Amino acid sequence: MPNTSTPALDGRIALVAGATRGAGRGIAVQLGAAGATVYVTGRTTRERRSEYDRPETIEETAELVTAAGGTGIAVPTDHLVPEQVRALAGRIDAEQGRLDVLVNDVWGGERLFAFDKPVWEHDLDDGLRLLRLGVETHAITSHFLLPLLVRRAGGLVVEMTDGTAAYNAANYRNSYFYDLVKNSVLRMAFVLAHELEPHGGTAVALTPGWMRSEMMLDAFGVTEENWRDALTEVPHFCISESPAYVGRGVAALAGDPGVSRRNGGSLSSGQLAQEYGFTDLDGSRPDCWRYLDEVEGAGKPADATGYR
Repeated sequence: MPNTSTPALDGRIALVAGATRGAGRGIAVQLGAAGATVYVTGRTTRERRSEYDRPETIEETAELVTAAGGTGIAVPTDHLVPEQVRALAGRIDAEQGRLDVLVNDVWGGERLFAFDKPVWEHDLDDGLRLLRLGVETHAITSHFLLPLLVRRAGGLVVEMTDGTAAYNAANYRNSYFYDLVKNSVLRMAFVLAHELEPHGGTAVALTPGWMRSEMMLDAFGVTEENWRDALTEVPHFCISESPAYVGRGVAALAGDPGVSRRNGGSLSSGQLAQEYGFTDLDGSRPDCWRYLDEVEGAGKPADATGYR
């Protein structure tokens, strides 16, 4: 089903840091669909893969952005290397002279955390690497890119995380290191909101729901076309959403002239869909975090009726 609420972002300059796959790719493509010029970064290129060893590349993401109607520009970048991020900022400055939207989606930790293992049993090297990938990268990126964003009032920073502030405050999130990373990103958005406000900028934290990323689909042995086949094994997957859904949420925020009212807020894709009127690719509006609290968390049978 076509989206009928796509904002006009022609002339806007965006950077999606961590756009090789998953939410980052979905966000980049939807910003492109709204007409933006989108710089996309990641470590996997057609010449070299990251330790994920997956086939998605940053060049493919840029091509998808352009095919959607925007201008996609791939810049291979390791956001743990300050000089590479400094060079990225310098390139955007030289080519555009400003930055309107920064989406901080660098992650890379799916294979580093262990579910329900206490800190003393969790692999320490993996845990510390998770902190570097999920926290340090965001700090480095903000340090070098925000000078471009504050040149003009109206800049938007979206810190991508997992879980809303309310949900994470009440729930243990998988493991010590995972919980620490995702809650740190929530706090980053809160802090950036205070630092950007004098410059007319806005920062928010945003979480998708249970997202049908490439890795998730592979794990369940399904595709975007037949994802419901996984429900026989994982019934609560009925509330899942495509990466395009949170992407449309970011595009809606970027196109909202009153977005500053959200400064410092914790938002979800389902919440934004209700407020801005966009849908997922299938025309539904999954509200994952309400579902997780009221259905799965309450021990009820899987049933997305009234939640999508």
